[in-house]
Amino acid sequence: MPEDEARTAQTRRLAAIMFTDIAGFSRQMGADEAYMLRLLDMHNHIIQQAVAAHHGAVLKTVGDAFLVDFPSVVHAVQCAQDIQAQFKAYNTDRTAEEQIHVRIGIHSGDIVQRDGDVFGDGVNIAARLQALAAPDTICISDVVYREVAQKIALGTVISLGRPQMKNIAHRLEVYALLSEPPAGLRHTIQVQRLKLSRRLRPAHWIGAVSFLLMTGVIAIVWYIPFSSFRIPHSEIRIQEAQPPSLALPDKPSIVVLPFVNLSNDPEQDYFSDGITEDITTSLSRISSLFVIARNSAFTYKGKAVKVQAVSREMGVRYVLEGSVRKADNQVRVTTQLVDATTGEQLWAERYDRPLKDIFALQDEIVQQIVTTLKLQLTLQEQGIIARKHTDNLEAYDFFLRGIGPFFRFTKETNTQARQMFEKAVALDPQYAEAYARLGWTYWLEWGLRWSVDPQTLEHALALAHQAVTLDDSLPVAHSLLSDVYMMKQQYDLAIAEGERAIALDPNDADSYAFEAQVLTRAGQPENALRALEQARRLNPRYPSWYLFELGLAYRLTGRYIEAVTMLQELVSRNPNFTAAYVQLANSYWGQWVSQQSLDDAQALAAAQRAIALDDAYPPGHWILGSVYLWQKQYEQARAELERAIALDHPNEAWGYTLLAEVLSRVGRSADALQMVEQALRRKPLLAVDEHLKSIGITYDLAGRPEEAITPLKQFLTRYPNILTAHLTLAAVYSELGKETEARAEAAEVLRLNPKFSLAVHKERAPIKDPALLERQIAALRKAGLR
Repeated sequence: MPEDEARTAQTRRLAAIMFTDIAGFSRQMGADEAYMLRLLDMHNHIIQQAVAAHHGAVLKTVGDAFLVDFPSVVHAVQCAQDIQAQFKAYNTDRTAEEQIHVRIGIHSGDIVQRDGDVFGDGVNIAARLQALAAPDTICISDVVYREVAQKIALGTVISLGRPQMKNIAHRLEVYALLSEPPAGLRHTIQVQRLKLSRRLRPAHWIGAVSFLLMTGVIAIVWYIPFSSFRIPHSEIRIQEAQPPSLALPDKPSIVVLPFVNLSNDPEQDYFSDGITEDITTSLSRISSLFVIARNSAFTYKGKAVKVQAVSREMGVRYVLEGSVRKADNQVRVTTQLVDATTGEQLWAERYDRPLKDIFALQDEIVQQIVTTLKLQLTLQEQGIIARKHTDNLEAYDFFLRGIGPFFRFTKETNTQARQMFEKAVALDPQYAEAYARLGWTYWLEWGLRWSVDPQTLEHALALAHQAVTLDDSLPVAHSLLSDVYMMKQQYDLAIAEGERAIALDPNDADSYAFEAQVLTRAGQPENALRALEQARRLNPRYPSWYLFELGLAYRLTGRYIEAVTMLQELVSRNPNFTAAYVQLANSYWGQWVSQQSLDDAQALAAAQRAIALDDAYPPGHWILGSVYLWQKQYEQARAELERAIALDHPNEAWGYTLLAEVLSRVGRSADALQMVEQALRRKPLLAVDEHLKSIGITYDLAGRPEEAITPLKQFLTRYPNILTAHLTLAAVYSELGKETEARAEAAEVLRLNPKFSLAVHKERAPIKDPALLERQIAALRKAGLR
């Protein structure tokens, strides 16, 4: 390339940009330069560590300002929240002069990198947003807000309107993120001041002066004793930003709202709910249609809502509403289909039929929707939609009575649901869907550890096979087969059955979520995240167990911040979800072990919370033992893992592999290898799960590095972003004199954490024997780590 061309070479790309600076830094610098430079060092350390933890890259620094690029706006906003939280903790108990207050702006737009510098609208707008932000506040553009609002918790969001920003031709909607809700009138005044542009145009001066006069009067009123004058709390308001509309899919989209029960008996709700669910299920199996899941639709049950609001919140164009009146052997169903984007009623009908014709009536409604929306059906879909559940109305009635209790997911309601489904299959032995739902009650009993009898899972498998034999086109039966095979670690069969369920019902959100469960445990967490994204779009008000699966998948991709965010939301929804605290502890622990966190106290607290909720839950003891291990409390770690082994299913190996790791780290190699043998009797070496990492670590520390390679490589083919596995493999290769392989693994460690420090690892690594620790440190240093 000619020299002149090389000088002007540039790259243009879309980027998520964060711009930060310290409020009042220049003024304070003039007052005490030496002291401010020390504060700047602390500031830089916190910023750089947070940026690395959230996968960002610093593009440029100018004094106290950082310009940072992230792989997504989600990473950028989470990093900004982390930074503000760390500075808030840092400022606690410090004088005003010692505190650091940061302002942050975030935008997504084009940037140009040329001659080692960065330009473009993305940079300029992020800088202007930072200038708009108050100290300890984050300002984001509308494009950022729309991307992250449905994905992460934002705290209190304040709309700042469309302020004029210097040298920015077009006006953007801007939002300010506060870490906590405003407290009292003074904070309200501060927030209102946020809404004033820092550079008012002349046309705004009159309004600005009026506002300042008003706030001056309010400030005077504030100091009048409350006994003589009080402002009603209802008059102190902040304009909260509305959640953005979900984008409409690229095909016709619909939500079926719960049909209203107009019968005189409120206990007939189950019947109107059942009709709603049956119509939803039939529509859901049409591939040319986008259908919102039952779980989200039923959040509107019993509420007076506008179809326009439903359209915006669910991201659909069409809304089907209806009512059901059942009396004796007659049923009346009224329905209407509305284009919610315009409010136009497209079709409405009232049906008066004998109860025995209920299935034909449902088919008519579905066919009318298909005709109205001009949908094209495949031959397979035409056959499936017209299928009949059962000829026995009493069996159908028991089936409907079981659905409600089943979806409450408690031990008691699961038993109630099972009784209803058993009555349904007793009345109609050919009722495929009743067999499938009955099988799910056994799967739930096993999965939630209400039973430790292995025959419970075998019952679920037998009922799934029975359902598929009777009706191979039943998605819920294939999803059940998938999850049973997953429990048995027959992952290829599990994935195939999950894919079959989705092919039969491309709109079933839970099928995607179940498939994600399998994919994560089969060593494909990235694919699991994609499946969960589809599940969440089909089910915008998704159940909390989706968050559990998201947290697990994020953790196994090494994205601990995202995992913590999902799991924190989960425990805020359900404070008694024991397994969520186990995963939360695991995520905090993963951050600390990989040097992405300074503090392991959160991991310990979450693990202890899991134990407090359920002392008989083995995974709680697994994770508490792991935390104790890395805190070098070896006896406590061993006790917890022995407790896990005593409580666990007979075919589980987690307690054995983790106990083997503990024993190897305290120098008891022979005992550790015995634990590995015990684990392998329960599971084959190449079983696809997290056991393999502990087995590899045990072999390495026991002086058998050659045997460590296979389990570690097998683990990393499935979970390539787990730092500790790469770290151990780097040491193994180094000890074996395989320098090229060792340096490749060391490069992976630095890819995952560019700030990785051998000194920190030496301080934290729970290896009791100093000679053994020095051997590992020397091997890692030889591999190129510092």
